[in-house]
Amino acid sequence: MDNRPIGVFDSGLGGLTAVKELRTILPNEQIVYFGDTGRVPYGTRSVKTIEKYAAQDIRFLSSMDIKLVIAACGTVSSVAPHVGMAIQLPFIGVVDPASKAAAAATKTGRVGVIGTTATIKSKAFDKALHTLNPDIQVFSRECPLFVPLVESGWFRKDDEIAKLTARRYLIPLREEKIDTLILGCTHFPLLWDVIHEVMGPEVALINTGCEAAHTAAALLREKDALGERPAPGACRFFVSDSIDGFQRLAGILLGSEESLDVRQVDIDSTAC
Repeated sequence: MDNRPIGVFDSGLGGLTAVKELRTILPNEQIVYFGDTGRVPYGTRSVKTIEKYAAQDIRFLSSMDIKLVIAACGTVSSVAPHVGMAIQLPFIGVVDPASKAAAAATKTGRVGVIGTTATIKSKAFDKALHTLNPDIQVFSRECPLFVPLVESGWFRKDDEIAKLTARRYLIPLREEKIDTLILGCTHFPLLWDVIHEVMGPEVALINTGCEAAHTAAALLREKDALGERPAPGACRFFVSDSIDGFQRLAGILLGSEESLDVRQVDIDSTAC
C-alpha cells in the first residue's frame, strides 16, 4: 500500500474530469490537483513554452510527495510527454489511454479527434491510433474556442454560444461518417451534452480524462500502491490565479457540495 497522493495537473478546469473519475473508482486515494488558471490555455502556445509550463507543473506537484503524475492535459500529453517521462515518478498522459479506447470502440475504422491547436498539429493521436491499427482513418479538427468556453462556465446543454461553436467545429467531422470521436482535451468532456447532440447517438465519445484515470488505477493495482484509506482533506486543489471562479465551477463539475480546499500558488517560483 502507498498512501501518498496522486498528482494531477492541467491548464485549468479540464483535468477535473480525471479527478472526478479517480474519486469514483479509487475512493481511498488522496489527490493533489494543480490547475494553471493564470496561463490557460496551453493549446495556443509554442512547444518551448508548453515544455516549460509542463516542467513547472510537474515540479510543483512533485514537491507534494506524490506517488504518480497524471498530465490531464491533452496539449502537454501530445506536445511534451517527454517532460513527464523524464521524471522518476510514474507518469501517465491522456493520448495512449484514449487512443486504446477509441481503437477498441470503432467498428468502421473512422475515428475523429478534436483538440487544441497544438494537440492537433502534433498528430500525437494519429500516431498512437496508427500504431494500434494502421487501417484506422483519422479525421482531426482544431477546436480552440472550446477551452475558453469551459473556463467561462459556458458549457451547459442549453448554452447557445456553446451550441453554435460546436456545430461550426463538428459538422465537418459528422459529414466524414466517423463512428468514434476522441475528445482530445480534458476540457471537452464538460461539453459532452453539446457535442453529443451535434454528433448524434451513433458516434461513441471518448473521454480522455476518464481513460487516463482508469489507466492510473490499473498501474497502482499492478504496483500494489493503492491507498488504504481516505484522509481528511483527501483532495487538495491549487491554482495559479484567483481561486474564486475555479472554486465555484469545480464544485459544480465534481458534483460536490463540500467546501473545496483551493489555494493560489506562484507557479513561477518553481522555475529552476
